[in-house]
Amino acid sequence: VQLVESGGGLVQAGGSLRLTCALSGLSFDDYAVAWFRQAPGKEREGVSCIQGSDGSTPYTDAVKGRFTISADAAKEAVYLQMNSLKPEDTSIYYCAEAAGTYCYGMDARRYDFWGQGTQVSVSS
Repeated sequence: VQLVESGGGLVQAGGSLRLTCALSGLSFDDYAVAWFRQAPGKEREGVSCIQGSDGSTPYTDAVKGRFTISADAAKEAVYLQMNSLKPEDTSIYYCAEAAGTYCYGMDARRYDFWGQGTQVSVSS
């Protein structure tokens, strides 16, 4: 499985970005793919996940109501639509595929395959 993120950039507070995670080798019949982020000096945190088996899409509290995760099996991609961005959303964003078919509470240790990351910077 290979994952490649794109769509990051610099945006003003209140703006929007859509991140794309292009996947190859993933079975879209049974999967769990998550977005994580890591800011300088901080631990990596799970942002959202999409679980193919039942469509579950958990979010971390900090982004609920602002971010939306979705998947397109035909395009082999998972997206993260980010609206109402805040300076505290500034991070490198990574997509990752879980070792199994569940989101596992977005515990990074349960994810085997990772992309290289894309930088999101939000100015105030």
